[in-house]
Amino acid sequence: MIGHLSAIALGMVIDRLVGDPPTWPHPVRWIGNGISRLTKRWNQEPHAFRNGFLMTAFIVAITFGSVFLLVKSAYACHWVLGIFVEGVLIASGLAQKSLKDAAEEVYKPLIEENWTLAREKLSWIVGRDTDALDESEITRAVVETVSENTSDGVTAPLFWAFLLGAPGLWFYKAANTCDSMVGYKNQEFEKFGFASARLDDLLNFIPSRITGALILILTENKRSLTFRQRFAEWHTDAKKHPSPNSGWLEAATAIQLGIELGGFNTYKGIVSERARMGVPVYRLEAAHIRDAVSHMQTAAIWFFILFALGGILIEIA
Repeated sequence: MIGHLSAIALGMVIDRLVGDPPTWPHPVRWIGNGISRLTKRWNQEPHAFRNGFLMTAFIVAITFGSVFLLVKSAYACHWVLGIFVEGVLIASGLAQKSLKDAAEEVYKPLIEENWTLAREKLSWIVGRDTDALDESEITRAVVETVSENTSDGVTAPLFWAFLLGAPGLWFYKAANTCDSMVGYKNQEFEKFGFASARLDDLLNFIPSRITGALILILTENKRSLTFRQRFAEWHTDAKKHPSPNSGWLEAATAIQLGIELGGFNTYKGIVSERARMGVPVYRLEAAHIRDAVSHMQTAAIWFFILFALGGILIEIA
């Protein structure tokens, strides 16, 4: 257990300091290539629904098995090598630095009032149209992205790493990558992507709620609400979100910062309205981007502390 926790701690430190250099090979790219090839072959009627289950099962099984064999082989050589290899694999599945850097790429031109560059940088990390967004809407897009991905990219992978080590983390990452590529409710993927979307929802169910609660408890509440008031508002607003998990993160962030998230978004010229969460005590501005990043970092650290303590207590018992 101590070696396992050491590998997770090492992974968090590497991810926090190094992140994912774009020139380095990354397992998600390999997983994505596999998904693309299988999708081209298998997303065909009349068996698209069945094939979606087969594709998801194949991708997550191959990923889990490959990482399991690699980690087992490393530990068989020497426990120090095992911790190092598992730590590197865990680091490559986390996104603390990547999220922070992506947010900073938008934040910097935003505070310089370089709207064109801020919109361009934003378009790299969100799917909505960005051409006509003002400071408030650019900020909202970044805050929503950082908040939602605090679970998807940081605490959910950590959760599965604590349960099953690096193989568990990459089981989750494989499912999450399947969902991000085919888990859409449109004509092309509604049937084929069903299994990927539901598996990702299931794997994120517990981590998203724990993470939202940590944000609600451990970060500053700008509205001076009691915890009972925060919890009641959180419980109500989180359910408004179309995702069964993302709302717990975005609602917690909105409540703590005294801002409103949700509203009108445009996707390829088509306007979509997202349910609003939080009370707009403060107007959204660039500084809220760094607040959201701070929430992410706080949640990641305390998520690790919480589960590490649990693991140590289990080991003692």
